[in-house]
Amino acid sequence: MSDELTWRSGGCHCGAVRFEAALPDQVDAQDCNCSMCSKTGFIHIIVPESRFRLVSGQDDLTSYIFNTGVARHLFCRVCGVKSFYRPRSNPDGWSVNARCLDAPEALSITVAPFDGRDWEAHGAELAHLSKEPK
Repeated sequence: MSDELTWRSGGCHCGAVRFEAALPDQVDAQDCNCSMCSKTGFIHIIVPESRFRLVSGQDDLTSYIFNTGVARHLFCRVCGVKSFYRPRSNPDGWSVNARCLDAPEALSITVAPFDGRDWEAHGAELAHLSKEPK
């Protein structure tokens, strides 16, 4: 497996919103059990700002903000799918939904459980994921 990054494409169900994320072949992802993630089936791949780009659909995004107001949940206003969002744990990066990548089978994705229900005790565990590697 290589640490080299490749731009991987993805998007919502209807195709109105399209994004790209620069990812290595081997990816660590989180399956959060908080109320939002468990209800939507979101599998997190958190990347720094520089490794994410919105390709199309800016005008088709709508947001949902709750609780602390830090996370910005973005949904396609046409089909309702949340392909990516600005996470509370990493407000300087993006969380991409592994299930919204066009070819997730091209990656080796290791999914680990994350206890988001007890956010205050565990939220800081993810903070490093949006930092640029040194």
